[in-house]
Amino acid sequence: MIRAGSACSTAADASRAAEGATRAALAEAGLSRANCAICFATTAQGAGFPAIMRTVAETAGTREVAGCSASGVITTDDDVEKAVAVAVLVVGGDAIAARRMFVPGLRGRAREAAHELAAAARPIGNRGNLLCVFADSYNAQGDLLLRALQAELPGITIVGGGATEDGSIGETFQFCGDTVSSNSLSAILLSGDFDLNIGATLACSPLGPGHRVTAVEDNVLIKLDGRPAFEVFKEAIGPLADDLQRAVSFVFLGVPIDPEARSLQRGGYFIRNIVGFNQENGLLAVAHQPRVGDLVGLVLRNGERARDDLKATLGEMKGRIHRNPAFALYFDCVSRGEALYGIRGHDTAYIQQHLGRIPLIGFRTGFEIGPLGAGTGLLQYSGVLALVSEKPS
Repeated sequence: MIRAGSACSTAADASRAAEGATRAALAEAGLSRANCAICFATTAQGAGFPAIMRTVAETAGTREVAGCSASGVITTDDDVEKAVAVAVLVVGGDAIAARRMFVPGLRGRAREAAHELAAAARPIGNRGNLLCVFADSYNAQGDLLLRALQAELPGITIVGGGATEDGSIGETFQFCGDTVSSNSLSAILLSGDFDLNIGATLACSPLGPGHRVTAVEDNVLIKLDGRPAFEVFKEAIGPLADDLQRAVSFVFLGVPIDPEARSLQRGGYFIRNIVGFNQENGLLAVAHQPRVGDLVGLVLRNGERARDDLKATLGEMKGRIHRNPAFALYFDCVSRGEALYGIRGHDTAYIQQHLGRIPLIGFRTGFEIGPLGAGTGLLQYSGVLALVSEKPS
């Protein structure tokens, strides 16, 4: 059996918040002690991060605790952004076990960090294995890290996200046991007799048809469909062209997962930022390295489109459920939440509407780790939901 509970506290005192959230989560789970705990805390609690981790471990009765800092935290009933908050998920029962892991010195060491994490996180037999990774968004080299991790841990399911902060300190923190550090990654491996149901929803949708790359140098798009790339971009964004700096916070590059794709289809592409442009020379710089002949598209971040995609994703996930989930993890981009929808708790309300009330924990991420084609990859402007359920009898 798997028992789980989650709770959030907005108490100003760090230890009091951690104890309150952990005790409430234990009560929901019907546990006196847990096998593991996952904890996320907002930047406003920064001075209290070490006390939070000690208190969660002591109250939950486990040393297997991991998590990170965040600009916002999410639980079943709370969605708190840029304010004092501590969120805790506890998990117990004889059907699940946990192992925490920590890798320091992340900057410039993506492949080495992946190797060190993989060495500590080898899957346990043929049981279910879910690796939850919380990495420093500022130093992770996420694409490289995840490609290396996937190569070293084939077949294991990996989810998670990049730790965030509220913009006041310029660094994020990763939690593992009694260690609190920046420029690092923490992780927790969950193993046991459980089923996984993973889904990812995007906050963006295509602006018109895709375009063929006809000239490119490194990450700079020179021509699309034989035309200056910036000209194609400006034409696609329409009225947003009056404020180009604002436009690049809403319009991004869509890249098909399948290199043979002829269009951007829902669930079939990932997103990368537009990082610069040169109007005079017609150039567009992107956080990706396309090749001549590749199909790319321009996509728009929009609350209504994001809501539609979330509902479709939750409907698909519900259709795959054979048994009610024991708990859920949600990794939600910082560009979503209240800033996108204009209301608090938007995504969690839809999750409950589609899947019922589930113990849930999550945070606002700098990037998301989730399903990308047949494997795992770095996502942006997305929400990754992982449901953990007991196997049917």
